[in-house]
Amino acid sequence: MASISLHLLPLGSMCSKQFSACHQIARGKLQCMNMRCLSSELERKPSQETDVEYEVSVVTRRSMIGLALGVSSNLLYSSNAKSAGLPPEDKPMLCDEECQKELENAPMITTESGLQYKDIKVGAGPSPPVGFQVAANCVAMVPSGQIFDSSLEKGQLYIFRIGSGQVIKGLDEGILSMKVGGKRRLYIPGSLAFPKGLTSAPGRPRVAPNSPVIFDVSLEYIPGLEIDDE
Repeated sequence: MASISLHLLPLGSMCSKQFSACHQIARGKLQCMNMRCLSSELERKPSQETDVEYEVSVVTRRSMIGLALGVSSNLLYSSNAKSAGLPPEDKPMLCDEECQKELENAPMITTESGLQYKDIKVGAGPSPPVGFQVAANCVAMVPSGQIFDSSLEKGQLYIFRIGSGQVIKGLDEGILSMKVGGKRRLYIPGSLAFPKGLTSAPGRPRVAPNSPVIFDVSLEYIPGLEIDDE
């Protein structure tokens, strides 16, 4: 049905006729209004509106309220989760809580380069000669204790040639004086760590340039040395 435009009468005109006008509303329904002017006064009397328009208005209003409440609930849940904090992830470590307590009383050794370390366990095997490969577990952390790399999580030993610059200077120096079977915590200054910084994997802390790092290291074996011994 075509919509009928509404013609307004001049305010100064006198009339006794009654005018009807309709316009389209939602879903093709019509809303009509009756108009009558008496003594230069324009009166408007809306006819009864269809139930469809009221229902559409109510549904729309309810939908908007529901959407607003849903968004508010999500924001509140997100905020509460962040403020409450999630339980810390249980990650494999070379030094557990008991080990941490023992380290507090362990002597700190400082080398000429500025490297510091504490022995968690002194090994009974040989120390690695420069140029030999070593197989070691390493858990690398920023000073706050957050892990940015770990061979334990990967389930694979790190194998590299000692003293050849394949790893950071502090790790090279720290392992050279270890013995097979030993565990050590290395406190590596920024000058012996990552001069250009390190961009870690998602969810891992970033290592800033020349910032200190901490490595827990266990020297598992020296492949070449063991073959020669056999």
